Amino acid sequence: MMRRFTLLIIQCAFLVTALNAQDARYSQFYANPLQLNPALAGVFDGSMRFSANYKQQYSSLLKTQAYTSYSAGVEYRNLVNGGDFAAFSLGAHRDQAGISKFTRTRVSLGGAFMKLLDGSRYRNNNKYLIVGAQIGLGQHSFDWSSLWFSRQFDNSNTSLPFINLDADPGESFGEQNSDMYLDFNAGLLWYALFDDNMSIYAGGAVHHLSSPNIAFIDNAIEKLDSRYTVHMGGEIPFSEQLSILPAIVAMKQGPSFSSTIGANFRYSNGERNELAIRAGLWSHLANKLESQFGMEAVIVTAILELETLNIGISYDITTSKLTEANNARGGMEVSLIYVTPAKRKQQMACPNF
Repeated sequence: MMRRFTLLIIQCAFLVTALNAQDARYSQFYANPLQLNPALAGVFDGSMRFSANYKQQYSSLLKTQAYTSYSAGVEYRNLVNGGDFAAFSLGAHRDQAGISKFTRTRVSLGGAFMKLLDGSRYRNNNKYLIVGAQIGLGQHSFDWSSLWFSRQFDNSNTSLPFINLDADPGESFGEQNSDMYLDFNAGLLWYALFDDNMSIYAGGAVHHLSSPNIAFIDNAIEKLDSRYTVHMGGEIPFSEQLSILPAIVAMKQGPSFSSTIGANFRYSNGERNELAIRAGLWSHLANKLESQFGMEAVIVTAILELETLNIGISYDITTSKLTEANNARGGMEVSLIYVTPAKRKQQMACPNF
């Protein structure tokens, strides 16, 4: 009974976190461009890119009520003039958490302009400045029928008390969906290429610029906090085939701050039809109670790169006090990226992320 009570308390804590409306966090942020920064639209070596991401977190504790996040996107890039490009994107995101099945859904259209600052778009010695923006629709919802309240606790039979879901809960939230809201995001990105496997990039973005109202109750105000993101990284070669890709991302949304820092090692066969593998180690840090800041998880990653396809898998190993409950079993994430090759006049040299 005590174990069930403890799990219920943990579930309630997670639900409160969800209701604070913090955006989902992906461990493989570098493989989820449209959710990280609108200016990343079109930054790939090809004409069209399809991406998909899936993450499940804390299933060892919450079972079927675990945090589950999905995202998908498609981008198309087209030459505008000289070495400048324009890109267009369509992205979608959905996540669900807790016993109430609290769900957040967003769909967005985006555009980006890619300005060549120096060098040539064909060669790996160029610099680009990119500005991007997204406009979309979002909605939050929950499943009222999944909740129970103290009035439904039936202890008339003292030897076998139970939850009577047919009993009147004495509560009513009315609508189970928030009003649909408009969402605006914007970002900047700069990168420089120095060689085939040497580059540096830095960017920043603001999501939910208008802080839309996400309240479930009529005439109530519950603002969705803007999310501020800064990220940077690059690629440093050890040889023609081996390199390291360090990166860091920091996000601030309302009272919450989180950061992921680490690196992937990349080994390539160096052939025309390139095959490469990556393996890496990352650390996720976040603020806690009383403004403390500490490490929440260690992330182990593995990525397979084919000529047009990237498949990534990662696992979060919990390092916080939550390990006492979940035995360090944080969650798994899978990413998939497919790029269609570009004709010569549409080609653009981009860094590896």
